[in-house]
Amino acid sequence: MGDYTPEVATASVPTSTEKQVDVSVRSSSGVLYHQLRNAPLNIVGGRGSYLITEDGLEILDATCGAAVSCLGHSDERVHEAIVDQLKKIPYCYSMFFTNSAAESLAKFLVDSTGGKMSRAYIVSSGTEAVEAAVKMAIQYYTELPVPQPKRVNIIARNTSYHGNTLGSLAVGHHAARRRIYESLLTKNVSHVPQCYPYRRMNPNETNDAYVERLAQELEDEFQRLGPDTVCAFVAETMPGATLGCVPPLPGYLKALKAVCERHGALLILDEVMSGMGRTGTLHAWEQEDVVPDLQTIAKGLGAGYAPIAGLLINKHVVDTLNKGTGAFVHSQTYQGHPVACAAAYKVQQIIQDDNLLPNVRAMGEYLGQRLHERLDSHPHVGEVRGRGLFWAMEIVQDKETKEPFPGSKGISRILHATGLKPRHAISLMPGNGAVDGANGDHIILAPPYNTTREEIDLIVEKTVQVIKEVLG
Repeated sequence: MGDYTPEVATASVPTSTEKQVDVSVRSSSGVLYHQLRNAPLNIVGGRGSYLITEDGLEILDATCGAAVSCLGHSDERVHEAIVDQLKKIPYCYSMFFTNSAAESLAKFLVDSTGGKMSRAYIVSSGTEAVEAAVKMAIQYYTELPVPQPKRVNIIARNTSYHGNTLGSLAVGHHAARRRIYESLLTKNVSHVPQCYPYRRMNPNETNDAYVERLAQELEDEFQRLGPDTVCAFVAETMPGATLGCVPPLPGYLKALKAVCERHGALLILDEVMSGMGRTGTLHAWEQEDVVPDLQTIAKGLGAGYAPIAGLLINKHVVDTLNKGTGAFVHSQTYQGHPVACAAAYKVQQIIQDDNLLPNVRAMGEYLGQRLHERLDSHPHVGEVRGRGLFWAMEIVQDKETKEPFPGSKGISRILHATGLKPRHAISLMPGNGAVDGANGDHIILAPPYNTTREEIDLIVEKTVQVIKEVLG
């Protein structure tokens, strides 16, 4: 088993059709594609869990894009809400005005936390939400009755992802995404190890001992930097794309929050991917019994019907600003966009009205069960892990040693491209670099919240077929 190497492409990764697509097919396109030499499939429609290409192929969207389309595609109720808002007012500038759609969405979000988070700052992307969170953390310490201007350092985690602007990229730590921009990134962000039991937990180490070790590593970093210079610790409540759906061990986030509280630093939880219902509760931190000081949300907030994200702010942070300058020194042109807010508010109403969170929990448990049954014994599936409707399979070259495939082989991208071939017609989300920033592959499944057992069975069957075709 350890010596077996599947026959995979090591040069260019195939595109999503049966044969390589020549970019000249769309030579007149003005779009800067992610892969400039490969024209992607053109999606012209969507229905439920399926995407429809221009040549009529129906692709099972087993990932909701990037864990975004949590209601599936083309829910008429959201369409109607968008059109209604367009007829009222499509845009107004939030520096001068508020609007009813933003007010309704913000109140829903605050109420959903039981008032623990007392304000919502609505922006257009998860990256923008992270930028706002970091700025809020810095400003918070200038607004205290006794200001603490030395608190300018941020601690985050290795193999994390928090966005692609320079500020959010600095907070994240995915080597391949950062590499060519390192010279531009701020140097006041440092990183500690992830909670990654599959690879980082020592033999015979208990969960409690591992959590204690991780908390000590955070404590050590506070001490290295100087505890009174740290403004915030930033972590994904449950890592997604870069690490592959690793649930936090019991007590892990509580232990890290305790370190932050001991030194007076803020806890920022990034729930852009794992939040708004994806892991079974509206806020992923609810399952950990940990309330953050700042929280970012995005993908499941608007289900892809409009670009929208948000920063939720703990009451004590809002109170501090209110007693200080009374203003947040930050703004975005499209923050609180009426159409985006109306779309997101309707999405959240549907999640409640259709009782979808219990379905996420039930179908998530079923998805995990089926994946374990079908793939635990596969020689190149190192681990199946997840929570709610957020699951990943880590792919390895040798199951016994956990040796990853070389990043140059592009295994996860080949799995994705193979899935899009008409004989499989399934969209899988590839991820790489989890081991050291360059090596390590996984694929993610993140079906819509209204998925069914029959659909889960189909997703698992197609996923297994793809893995077998690529890896044997």
